[in-house]
Amino acid sequence: MRVAVDNALAEETTIHWHGVRVPNAMDGVPHLTQTPIGAGERFLYEFDAVDAGTFWYHPHQRSSEQVGRGLYGPLIVEEPQSVRADRDVTWMLGDWRLTKSGAISEDFGNRHDIHHNGRVGNTVTINGRVPDGFAVRKGERIRLRLINAANARIFSLDFAGHEPIVIALDGQPVTPHAPDKGLVVLGPAMRVDLIIDMTGNAGSRASVTDRFYERLEYRLVDLVYDGTPLRERAPDWPLALPANPLPEPDPEAASRNEVVFNGGMMGEMVAREMGESLGARGGMMGDMNSMMGGMMRMMNSSAAWFINGVAADGASHDMKPMLTFEKDKSHVIAMTNATAWYHPIHLHGHSFRVISRNGKRTLHREWQDTVLISPREKVEIAFVADNPGDWMFHCHILEHQAGGMMAVFRVA
Repeated sequence: MRVAVDNALAEETTIHWHGVRVPNAMDGVPHLTQTPIGAGERFLYEFDAVDAGTFWYHPHQRSSEQVGRGLYGPLIVEEPQSVRADRDVTWMLGDWRLTKSGAISEDFGNRHDIHHNGRVGNTVTINGRVPDGFAVRKGERIRLRLINAANARIFSLDFAGHEPIVIALDGQPVTPHAPDKGLVVLGPAMRVDLIIDMTGNAGSRASVTDRFYERLEYRLVDLVYDGTPLRERAPDWPLALPANPLPEPDPEAASRNEVVFNGGMMGEMVAREMGESLGARGGMMGDMNSMMGGMMRMMNSSAAWFINGVAADGASHDMKPMLTFEKDKSHVIAMTNATAWYHPIHLHGHSFRVISRNGKRTLHREWQDTVLISPREKVEIAFVADNPGDWMFHCHILEHQAGGMMAVFRVA
């Protein structure tokens, strides 16, 4: 791909190719991989699209506001041999905080959003529009690519009696399976590819409902059935996608690295609870307890969020690596969410296998580049550090990133 970016904004910007395994100089992180693109300037991004899948692009310069104003788009890299479907559809899910007049609210970066669950809006769109209906036909098979471009909103989609099958996560193929409890969950920046067979009756409607926030469920869109069926029953076509050329990590031979996320509203209370629980187990857990105690002291500072006791200061452009990984070796990162809030954690330049949650092996060992970690949850990921350079890792609730939850890892 060769993309010439002309910056017609009145401020600096960059483009990050989210989930795409690009060379370090093409990653779009200001002051780490490139100088920001100035107002009126041009920058040429050029890289090989080594993986097929559903990706997207967005700025990393003042991203909480630039993304919050809609500066993003989908990037689809097609497989040489795709799964068979009647239609290949992309839904880019957007979330907007609008005033009563319909204008974008100007309260970006406010303290409440940073310390809580981020900038959750009051209006949700699909591909930039508030939808009423999505036309389908009985018997139709649709490949639906979902991209969560929201600053902070987490989606949990109920497809109303339909049975979606997950075939890819964050662009990477996965063993085809039904989502847990039938709900398709996407944290910010995450993507899911689904196969959905339209099994409703001709002329009917079925509402797709977002159920993530308790007592705040809402209808996202209706599947509106045409009166003429395409076929009477679902087709019997294969579902598995071909694998991408990702190096397979060996968790047994991997280096082990502990990362703890702290901060936010009620963060000190959660960190203390988890520190006491871990300390009671002794050994390495006792060392973790000491680390958490140190981080609780750090949390009395003006910063909001911390990784291993350190809050990033984007204004200072201090990009010293927190972790260093040997190139072409396997590495495990054990990430503990010692906060009261969800965090979608994104690694730049690499995809990783999610190998365990709270000590329990994951069923599909799915490849992802952004993993959603629940409050008080511990998630282990494994990857081969095959892409040299200094790379960001951060929470993709963009207000959390702006409040300090980002760091740098080095592959060398």
